[in-house]
Amino acid sequence: MEEKSTATLARIQQAAMEEFSEKGFLGASLRKIVKQAGVTTGALYGYFSSKEALFASIVEPHAAALMGRFMEAQTSFAELPEEVQPEHMSLESSQYLRWMVDYICDHREPVKLLLCKAEGTSYEHFVHHMVEIEVEYTLRYLEVLGRLGHASPALDQQLCHIIASGMFNGIFEIVVHDMPKAQAVRYVGQLQEFYTAGWLKLVGA
Repeated sequence: MEEKSTATLARIQQAAMEEFSEKGFLGASLRKIVKQAGVTTGALYGYFSSKEALFASIVEPHAAALMGRFMEAQTSFAELPEEVQPEHMSLESSQYLRWMVDYICDHREPVKLLLCKAEGTSYEHFVHHMVEIEVEYTLRYLEVLGRLGHASPALDQQLCHIIASGMFNGIFEIVVHDMPKAQAVRYVGQLQEFYTAGWLKLVGA
């Protein structure tokens, strides 16, 4: 019985993946999902209370992984002694971005749902939320640089948001365009070099 239930769940989620990928969350039809999965509507509701719950069952593990590793990178950097943070900035960023590229390339379909097909769900602003966190920790780092004696121009929250938004949207182009992994690694590495050089110029570090 357990094996049958697990197999049914897998069929529902695979059918949902295909429907959400084609039409996005808002355009997806539960009726088509149950037909494709070969189950009844009642059977589907035995597993999921709503279309959003079904969508969440596919993307939540990947949202949690991406956000969790992102927060780990931010907090571990912020917890370093202030005097060594400038020399570690590029290293910490490079390690996280390489991990992100690997993860995205290993989980392309559900990550693409999360980033590109989530309008109308609680995941709709996932990237924006990452940007806001990046801005928060960037402003903290700028305060550290000030205490370390680096003379830098005033960078307000809005400008930091614009820069961070451009960076994250650039990184996630590898999802939008289904880039081969080797190309994605190369592009994201070059993008990181570009933004690191720009930040160093702006903050005078």
